[in-house]
Amino acid sequence: MASLNKVFLMGNLTRDPELRYTANGTAVASFGMAVSRKWNTEAGEQKEDVCYVDISMFGKRAEILSEYFSKGNPIFIEGRLQFRQWEGKDGQKRSALRVVADDFQFIGQTKRRTPSPDASPEKTAPGQDVNEEEIPF
Repeated sequence: MASLNKVFLMGNLTRDPELRYTANGTAVASFGMAVSRKWNTEAGEQKEDVCYVDISMFGKRAEILSEYFSKGNPIFIEGRLQFRQWEGKDGQKRSALRVVADDFQFIGQTKRRTPSPDASPEKTAPGQDVNEEEIPF
């Protein structure tokens, strides 16, 4: 039986990447992406549908991505789908489908990002431990 789990997306970031580190020091960047599709109806009316996708990236690429990308930047992502199920603190079953990105490409011009003034240094400090249970994937 053959199987393939490969995703290619091109769109814009919906928020600045959040860079954190696992207990063993692996970088994890989490961000959102908007991917749109445009088409014309039979009546000639132009329509647009936007899909919002949660993305995670690991390792050195995650660090580079969080350094150069911010909300609104266009990006091309290559990765795979990952489905996760868990039980919430309230006892309700929860699930999430997200993309785990393996690689990315710059589209257009992107400059090195400067942290926003309200960004907490604790959130982005290298070496900060992240409990594996806190990562929603």
